[in-house]
Amino acid sequence: MQKITPFLWFDKNAEEAIKFYVSIFKKSKIKSIKRYSEGHLTGPMEGMEGKILTAVFELEGREFMALDGGPFFKPTGAVSFYIECKTQKEVDYYWEKLSAGGDPKSQQCGWLQDKFGFSWQVIPKDLPRLLNNKDKEKADKVMQAMLKMKKIIIKDLEEAAEE
Repeated sequence: MQKITPFLWFDKNAEEAIKFYVSIFKKSKIKSIKRYSEGHLTGPMEGMEGKILTAVFELEGREFMALDGGPFFKPTGAVSFYIECKTQKEVDYYWEKLSAGGDPKSQQCGWLQDKFGFSWQVIPKDLPRLLNNKDKEKADKVMQAMLKMKKIIIKDLEEAAEE
């Protein structure tokens, strides 16, 4: 059992988001959905009938929860989901899928914001090695190259390290 589970707050589009995320990550599934009941909601929850009260889903075997809570809280870039990618092809896949419909102005150094406002880091597994090179000059060149990127291009970082 997973001890800590990310819990995502959505305005009224949790179901759309869950289906979007599950379609992107290969080992993923929706485990359960509980909806707000009909006709008993008042105050700020009025009009939420049929929306998601709680949902449990898995992405790559990691459990998440979600709810439609209304417009009271928005995602923040201070929290992000880190995807370690083995190859450039994998970086390209996740970048293309997760950035679709997101804010292009939020893309920098492997970070992106998806169309639901959540932040993701799409990072090649070799990046920490390149940034932590014992040769400080090479590490600095990699950092400078990365700072110019939106999506991380492994080949360009490796070339920067060899200059």
